[in-house]
Amino acid sequence: MDYSQFKEIVLGRRSVRKFEEKEVSNEDIIELIDCARYAPSDTNSQTWEFIVIKDKEKIKKIEELTWDALHERAKDAEERGLDRPAKMLLKSFGPYATAFSDAPVLVICLATPYESKFREKVFNPIDLVPDEVWREEGIKSSCLASQNLMLAAHAKGLGTCPMTGPVLLAEERLRGYLHIEESKTINMVIALGYPKETPKRLARKEVADILKIIE
Repeated sequence: MDYSQFKEIVLGRRSVRKFEEKEVSNEDIIELIDCARYAPSDTNSQTWEFIVIKDKEKIKKIEELTWDALHERAKDAEERGLDRPAKMLLKSFGPYATAFSDAPVLVICLATPYESKFREKVFNPIDLVPDEVWREEGIKSSCLASQNLMLAAHAKGLGTCPMTGPVLLAEERLRGYLHIEESKTINMVIALGYPKETPKRLARKEVADILKIIE
């Protein structure tokens, strides 16, 4: 593959929220995870795991957990006199945060604790950084793996949409429902399936606005 083909994959990926009622095979899912696991990670710690849900009832349950949390947050806001933000939370953010509900597959992306011989033999003995930083290191690497997964999905003709709404709103409910250990961070969820739409390319900042070259 030459560079132009690669760039076509990068520029062609979209966040898809409408999917065909077509099953995604386990073989394709395994291929995507195979691509994800080749992402770079801090000292090759490979701080990622994935839970793949194909059961429609379970996906609907996760949607329900998210909406329950949304309504609770909105009610709390209303009680504090914040009626307009409460309405916007439900009408605007709610559908956006639960756009995975009709996807045939939901991928739960986890960040596992950063563990390596460098941390054990060097970083921890000298108290290099607080423990919370190691949690953040795990999340960074998990994000890289998730991007690999989404680009691989696009290359195979599949659509994805990464979402943090269920995590921001209902992380602990989601953790309990899926029996996820406390040591693991729920990083994001990714809706996956055959796209029923082709979203337009959204505007991006110009390269000159985000780049500084120091020579």
